[in-house]
Amino acid sequence: MLFLDLDKFKQVNDSLGHAFGGKLLQSVVGRLLACVRASDTVCRLGGDEFVILLSEIKEAGNAGLKAGQILTAINAPFEIDSHKIYITASIGVATYPGDSADAESLIKNADLAMYQAKEQGRNSYRFETVTAN
Repeated sequence: MLFLDLDKFKQVNDSLGHAFGGKLLQSVVGRLLACVRASDTVCRLGGDEFVILLSEIKEAGNAGLKAGQILTAINAPFEIDSHKIYITASIGVATYPGDSADAESLIKNADLAMYQAKEQGRNSYRFETVTAN
């Protein structure tokens, strides 16, 4: 599972407006869908957060490769309403059953990993490294 959050998306909404932000989110979804297989699932949780379920990934390293491909796709400039805009994303990666045994914990752990990516400079991905208590 990948948990993706767009970096500094609030600044886009504040400077260019919510309508522009909505168009940007639609464009992001298009790029996300282009990066995954038909068997994968892309969900918008709300705001600028997305969960991507990679259903047929057998090795954690392959999830990292997919996260890298998604970052490359997001980093390409978006052209919306005569604006060229560059954005980045931070992605957390958690795997089943290695990192979590249920969906709720998997999302939570991927979210924590995403925050680690943000804290370490953004525009990157991190694997879940939290140990369960």
